[in-house]
Amino acid sequence: QVQLVESGGGLVQAGGSLRLSCAASGLTLSSYVMGWFRQAPGKAREFVAAIGRRAWNTGYADSVKGRFTISRDNAKNTVYLQMSSLKPDDTAVYFCAADQNTVTEFVRGNCDYWGQGTQVTVSS
Repeated sequence: QVQLVESGGGLVQAGGSLRLSCAASGLTLSSYVMGWFRQAPGKAREFVAAIGRRAWNTGYADSVKGRFTISRDNAKNTVYLQMSSLKPDDTAVYFCAADQNTVTEFVRGNCDYWGQGTQVTVSS
């Protein structure tokens, strides 16, 4: 059974940093495109970042480019999202996802597996 478990969310002031982790079990991380989506109250879920099977292949939403960094540690079966210069608009539930297709398909949200989410709240 595949499980994706997010951690690292919390409350932070604007301008601060957080690092989210996504621990995967039941799958071989190196075989999947991995990444993050988020959903703010009353808004649709949106793509945040993705990392391909080859770690140099990454993609980011324009709203987080230059502030967020995605990485993966296949040996630990874990994906990370380092978030810096956080803004109140970054407040959302952040979801980890995994997909065996391509980064392009991942960005569209057609993912095989999803985590339960972790809350990130940025105060002004």
